[in-house]
Amino acid sequence: MSQANRLSLLAGLLIGLGAYGFLALGGIPGAVIFAFGLVGVVLSGALLYTGKAGVMNDIGALALIWLFNVLGCILVGLLVWSLGGEPAQRATEVVSLRLAQGPWRSFLRAVGCGLIIDISVWLYRNTGSLVPVLFGVPLFILCGFYHSIADVVYLVGAFRWSPDILWFYPVIVVGNYAGCNVRRVVLGPSDPFRNIKN
Repeated sequence: MSQANRLSLLAGLLIGLGAYGFLALGGIPGAVIFAFGLVGVVLSGALLYTGKAGVMNDIGALALIWLFNVLGCILVGLLVWSLGGEPAQRATEVVSLRLAQGPWRSFLRAVGCGLIIDISVWLYRNTGSLVPVLFGVPLFILCGFYHSIADVVYLVGAFRWSPDILWFYPVIVVGNYAGCNVRRVVLGPSDPFRNIKN
């Protein structure tokens, strides 16, 4: 396994653990503790799909990051399912609410998440401050936005099959990608940090 794949798997595990914390606590405390995942990603240099989708042009490399992120979250999701209890029950509730939204609302919720995560990581990379990460993660959760990597934990932890997953998951992956690229479109060449390596 290459170093990039290891770092992508690590990011999936970190985000997965943050999602597990959210399932265990729920509400505002759960949203705050979720930030553990993204803080771990930015401090370790792990490769996260929503942290890279707004800065990478190589779709093949981005797809590999996504794949190993998903594998890491599947492992955590299996832990949620295996241990059961309130986190697994909450995962079932989360999945039911998400699937009830339909494709268009799910897409928009994923765009919102991608935008917040991309800006949080971009600000961290260019200022060294964790404040955007610490506020960005609870913000996207409390807004009800969808993170395509973390949602794998909920889907696996709920262990509930529905044909709606076949439209839901691709929609939020694409929505996150779109949201992660809003900053690039808006700032373009006027990006104040354009000369700093991302």
